[in-house]
Parts: sequence; C-alpha cells; structure tokens
Amino acid sequence: MTELVQTLVLSLLLGGVYALVASGLTLIFGVMRVINIAHGAFLILGAFIAYTLWHALGLDPLVGVLVTTPVVFAIGWAIYHGLVRPIRNAPMSSTVLLTFGLALVTEGVMGFVWGNDSTAITPSYVDTSFHVGGVFLPKAQVYGGIVAVVVLVALWLVLTKTWLGRAIRAAAANPASAELVGIKVTSVAALVFALGLAAAGAGGAITGVLYPFVPGSHYLWIARLLAIVVLGGLGSLEGAVLSALVFGIAETVTAVYVSPAWATAVPYAIVFAVLLIRPQGLLGTRLRDDAVTA
Repeated sequence: MTELVQTLVLSLLLGGVYALVASGLTLIFGVMRVINIAHGAFLILGAFIAYTLWHALGLDPLVGVLVTTPVVFAIGWAIYHGLVRPIRNAPMSSTVLLTFGLALVTEGVMGFVWGNDSTAITPSYVDTSFHVGGVFLPKAQVYGGIVAVVVLVALWLVLTKTWLGRAIRAAAANPASAELVGIKVTSVAALVFALGLAAAGAGGAITGVLYPFVPGSHYLWIARLLAIVVLGGLGSLEGAVLSALVFGIAETVTAVYVSPAWATAVPYAIVFAVLLIRPQGLLGTRLRDDAVTA
C-alpha cells in the first residue's frame, strides 16, 4: 500500500508538469487553430535558459521560472508577429510546416549556443527526498510539481477572472462574433501564442531539473505533448489537464509495476483506445471544417 501511495503521488506531480506544458499547446490551438510543432523546442529552450541562470548566477532553476517565463513570452510575441501572423489564414498544413521549421531552427540555435552534449540541472536538493511515514518523495519532483501547479493556477485565473481571459474565450468560441463586440482577435491571438510559449518556457525550467536534455530532446516532448492534447481534446484546457494526469499515472504505474521499458508505450496505447471510442478526445468537441482561424 505504501508503494502504491508513493507511486500515485509521484504520478500526480509528474502529471502537473505535463499539464502545464500541454496547456500552452492546447491554448494556442483553441484560439488560433494552429498546431505548434515548435512547442517542445521552446520547452527545451526554457530548460537551457534556466540552466544558464543556475550555472552562471547560482539562481535556483525553479525560481528561474520567474525569468524564463517572461523571456519566452517575449520571444513568442515576436515570432507571432514576424512569422505566424502573415499566414494565420492559410491552411493548417502551412502552419504545421512553419512551426516544424521553427523547431528545427530553434534546435540549431540551441546547439550553436549550448552545444549538443547532454545537460542536466542539479541543484542541491536533486538527490534528496521527503520522508512521510514510509513514503519517499524526491524533493525535485515535489518542488517541480508545486511550481507547475502554481503557474497553471495563475494561467487559469487569467483565463477565467480577467478581461483578457474573457476575450480569449470569446475569440476561441466564435472569432467573428468577438470582432463584432470590439475584440481585436489578431491582438488576442498574439497574446495567446506568447502565453502558450511562456507556459512551455516555465515547464522547461521544471523539466530541466527532472530530466537531462539536449537540443534534440524536443522531438520526444512534442510527441508526448501532442498525445496529451489529442487525448484531452484539441483546444480544451480542462481536457489537457485531465489527460496529462492520466498520462503521468500511466507512465509511473507502468514503470513501477510492469517494466520501465513499457512506460512509454502504455500511455500511447491508452490514447489509441480512447480515440477509437471518442475521436474528439475526452473533453473535446468536433470541429467544423469552416471554423474561422485567428
């Protein structure tokens, strides 16, 4: 029973990190109908920025979230206006190709700046644990999960309690009607794209403590994040959170009770099984082909 409790707690902590990063990806799709293949690359960029702050300045990487988030937000804002906005009304395949190219360019820049050797962020608490009864909880995962939940709650408050959040929800639900009531959908789309990448940057600072990384690690992350977003329902923030928790539980429970070799495969098998029954995902809705993009 103790091992089960420990496994479930670690699963939820990991799921919280997945939920944070996936929320940015699904938010971008919900408003803009853009599948951002570069999302994983900006997660790794956030990890490298956090590593630099830790290695050069001694700043704790989880505190470094306060730096990586606005930095990646600014980069996202610039990328939207420079690259994404000119083709926002193009077919979805065009934006997929654009963001895939952006992922490759970002990978190349990271390799040029930081090299292609495996990198790890190892603060003093990375090899220590909390002991609660017979349960051992690694401090890095506990702290990382807590930071992820705090950032995710902050994002939820922005989306539900502010004028900007109402504008984002209106633009996602019906862009044409949002324009009629005075909401500049293109400006909202720029903010959403920047917020989505900022969530990836925050997640990068956290995952950099949990996993070693190289510039090419973004391929593994985008595969995982796309699976999470599709499982939850494209464009559904609540679905992304739910499916991220499912993903975290499936990975951790499989690694502990079956084999680490199956920890990657089982979550994807769950995705396939769910999509056979609900093609739109757990909390998603079917999209009209004539949906207007932002």
